Amino acid sequence: MTSSDSEMLTIDRHSSEKDIEITVSQWVAQHIPEKWITASNVGFDALRAVRTRADYEAWYPIFARSGLAVSTWPREYLGLDLTRDQARVVERVLAPFNLGRLNPLGLNSAAPALFAHGTEQQRQRYLPPIVRNEEKWCQLLSEPGAGSDLASLACRATRDGDEWIIDGQKVWTTWAHFSNFAVCLARTSPEEKKRNGLTYFMIDLSSAGVDIRPLRHIGGMVDFNEVFLTEVRVPDSMRIGSVNDGWRVAGSTLSGERQMVSGAGSGGVDRIGGSSARHVLDRVKASEVELTESERHELMQVYTEERLREWTNMRVRSAVSSGGTAGSAASIGKVHQGSLNQRIQTVASDLLGSVAVSITRTCHSRSKGCCARGQTQLKVVPPRSTRIFWVNVFWGCRANQTHGQIHLGRRFHDHELRTLAHRTTWSGGMVNQ
Repeated sequence: MTSSDSEMLTIDRHSSEKDIEITVSQWVAQHIPEKWITASNVGFDALRAVRTRADYEAWYPIFARSGLAVSTWPREYLGLDLTRDQARVVERVLAPFNLGRLNPLGLNSAAPALFAHGTEQQRQRYLPPIVRNEEKWCQLLSEPGAGSDLASLACRATRDGDEWIIDGQKVWTTWAHFSNFAVCLARTSPEEKKRNGLTYFMIDLSSAGVDIRPLRHIGGMVDFNEVFLTEVRVPDSMRIGSVNDGWRVAGSTLSGERQMVSGAGSGGVDRIGGSSARHVLDRVKASEVELTESERHELMQVYTEERLREWTNMRVRSAVSSGGTAGSAASIGKVHQGSLNQRIQTVASDLLGSVAVSITRTCHSRSKGCCARGQTQLKVVPPRSTRIFWVNVFWGCRANQTHGQIHLGRRFHDHELRTLAHRTTWSGGMVNQ
C-alpha cells in the first residue's frame, strides 16, 4: 500500500449517505486549517482574506490524496469510485470551504479524453499527476487560420516509425507558459476533408522543437500564448484514440472546456477580466453615488444576470463533480459570460465615473525631484473590451518624459487608446475583486 492509498478516505459506492457525511466531516475537521474553517462560517470573502493562493496550492496535495477532489473517479486514479448521488453529498459538506480544483485544463480537457479514448497505461501514467496538480496541462487546438472553424487546422503530424513528427503553429493557448503537457489536434491525412483526417496527441512541452511565445495584453499580463511546433517528435504511445479519429476525441475535451470557461460558479475561469457586478454594486453603495431609476435598473439587470449565470454554472459544476457531463448548460454559460462581462465593466464606468477609473499614488522613481505632481493610475475600460487594465500616467515625469492631459470619468475611443499607449508606461495586473 502506498502513502497515497493510506491517506484516501475509506468510503466507496457501498457507503451510506450518513457514513459519507460523517467521514467527510471528520476529514474536514482534521485536515482543513482551523482558520479557514472559522472564516468559512462568515463567508467566502472572509475565507479569501485568510487563505492566499499560495496557501491553497501548498495545502492542495492533502485534498488530492484524500480522493475527494475527484470523488467519482476510480480509486486507481485518486478517486473514491462514488456514484453521482454520493458525490453530491460530498460536495454539500465541502461547499462552505470553496475547495476549487486546481489544474482545470488537466481535469476538464485532458482527463475526459483519456477516460473516453485513452489506454489504461495512459490513464495510469497521466491522471494521478493531474489530480495532484503536479503536471499542468494546456490545449493546442486553435490556429491562426483555424479558430471557430477548428476542423480546418493546418498543423500536420507525419508518421516516422514509432513516432510522429509534428509541425505547425497554435495560438491563443491558455497557460502554456507554465504547463508541462498539452493535448494537440493535428492533421495526419491531408487528403481527407477537414475533420476526417485529424488525430489527437499528447505533447511534452519540454520536447525539442516546442517554442512557447507569450501574447501579452496591453496591460502586460500573460494568459495566452502562441506555440510553434517544429519537427517535434511525439511517441505513438502518446496518441489518444485511433489515427484520423481525433475529431471525435476532441469532442470530449471541448465539452469539458465549455464548462470550465462558463463563468462565475463554474469552478474554472471565473471571469476573463474586470470586477463582478456584486463588486460594482458595493462600490456604488460606498461612493454614495445617486443613481437615476434607469441607472438602478441597468445595475440590477447585470447583477441579476450574473447571479443567474452563477446558479446555472453551479448546477453544471455539481453535475461534473458527481460524475456527469457538462452538457448544454455549460455552453450557455460560455456564450453568456463574454457579453455580460463587457456590460458589467461598461456599467461600472458609466455609473462611477472617475471613482471607477482612477486612484492616485506616489511616484517611486529614485530620480530626485522627478515628479512635481505625482503619479496617477487609471483603470481604463476600452469599449467592447473584456479586460480592465492599469495605466500608469506620469505627469511631467522626467524618468519617462510623458506629458499631457487625460479626462477621467469616461470611456476611451480606440484611437485615443492607441495614442495613450505611446504616451504612457503600461504595467500589468488584473483588477482585484
